[in-house]
Amino acid sequence: MLTLPNILTLSRIVTVPLLAVFLWWPTWELGYAIAFVIYCLMGVTDYFDGYLARARGTVSKLGIFLDPIADKIMVAAVILVLTAQGVLRGPYVGEAHVIAGLIILVREIAVSGLREFLGPLRVSMPVSRLAKWKTAFQMISLGALILGKATPWWIVDLGLGPINLPHTVGLTTLWAAAILTLITGWDYLRVGLKHMD
Repeated sequence: MLTLPNILTLSRIVTVPLLAVFLWWPTWELGYAIAFVIYCLMGVTDYFDGYLARARGTVSKLGIFLDPIADKIMVAAVILVLTAQGVLRGPYVGEAHVIAGLIILVREIAVSGLREFLGPLRVSMPVSRLAKWKTAFQMISLGALILGKATPWWIVDLGLGPINLPHTVGLTTLWAAAILTLITGWDYLRVGLKHMD
């Protein structure tokens, strides 16, 4: 059933390849600026598809199915392209920032598999408040990392040497998201283990 909320959700999915194209050249500042705008618009549609579905009473099974998939596709695509182009690199640990992205991807796959396993058992796994914080940090981090490549001139010195402010915010919040990912992933796993004999 193609309601407006479902169309908004589908628009996020079909826009992912376009977003990936603009992220492909890390030295192309205009491309990253366009990617940042696209990423923000995708975030806005993520909010409004759910809001409109609830407000209009048009929550559908298709929407419930597509919405988390759209989010995961977008996050996975951005993490993979930023990793491939060397954007997940920064102070102190160099390329080890990729580990934070890997933690997020592994958790998304594991939780999706767990939900699929628990579905036939009619066991629900509601999204916790901590998981919502994880998502918020995750979305902020990826947006900030994109913005950092669009604004290489946004340099500040906080006493430890010059840093690109959005990029540093992006890496910091990526690690915050990764830590919350481990905590919430374990919470979901504990629920699942109770139903595995």
